[in-house]
Amino acid sequence: MSLSGLITALATPFRADGSLDPDAWQRLLQLQLEGGVHGVVVAGSTGEASTLSDDEYDSLLSSAVAQVGGRVPVLAGTGLSGTARTIEQTRRAAARGASHALVVTPPYVRPTQAGLLAHYRAVADQGGLPVVLYNVPGRTGCDMLPETVAELAGHPNIVGIKEAVGDGARVKALLALRSPEFAVLSGDDGTAARSIQAGMDGVISVGSNVLPGAYRRMCELAAAHDHPATEAWDARLQPFHAFCGVEPNPIPVKALLRRLGIGHDLRLPLLPLSAQHQGAAEHLAGDIAALEALSSH
Repeated sequence: MSLSGLITALATPFRADGSLDPDAWQRLLQLQLEGGVHGVVVAGSTGEASTLSDDEYDSLLSSAVAQVGGRVPVLAGTGLSGTARTIEQTRRAAARGASHALVVTPPYVRPTQAGLLAHYRAVADQGGLPVVLYNVPGRTGCDMLPETVAELAGHPNIVGIKEAVGDGARVKALLALRSPEFAVLSGDDGTAARSIQAGMDGVISVGSNVLPGAYRRMCELAAAHDHPATEAWDARLQPFHAFCGVEPNPIPVKALLRRLGIGHDLRLPLLPLSAQHQGAAEHLAGDIAALEALSSH
């Protein structure tokens, strides 16, 4: 399956007692499919993957694969701090039907660029899934440079990158690597429209958890180079881009999902949205239905 357009980095709904909420998970998946997304990510950082047990991981992924039913790619977050454990997690995802592995640069350990090359080649060779690289230095403490990506892009089982560094120079450098065999995806909602207009294949989005139709519409307009319409949609979504960054992800977007009746709180060490932002959450939640309706026109 090709990787392009809008791919939602799914939050993981929990019940009030902190356990998984399978019914809310199914409703979230259905919301995405009805919104016309082009793919989903299960158990990435937005999905609080570091808090999930192996059984919970398996359950989320298996149910997503069953519900999506091959209509769009299901990417599984499999990146861990060690290479052997990342390979093991990637094989686990493959066994449960994921179409791709989304593999973040190893958090905390801060490997060299040569270490990143060795890590990703090992995962691509041994993990059993097509690999999408994921660079988000603000979270991992490790920045995978474009020249390193260039060396990895030729590997037959490395099929794309999610790049969360949205500056123009980084986008330009990565776009030079784009090909039918290697997708370049934005990992930053706030700059995604601009990046897609510049030539990126799509975005792996947080805000689309609550606005799948609206974010899909923005991506489609950007890919069609309809600049005035893209700018108008991006402006409508700008308050959501900004809100999703007021506290660490996924705290803000889960506050919005809760107002849609999908899930309750987060797992420690993350806490619910601070009181000072609750008013903004209420205001934005009130705009969701109108934006989704508008996106279908």
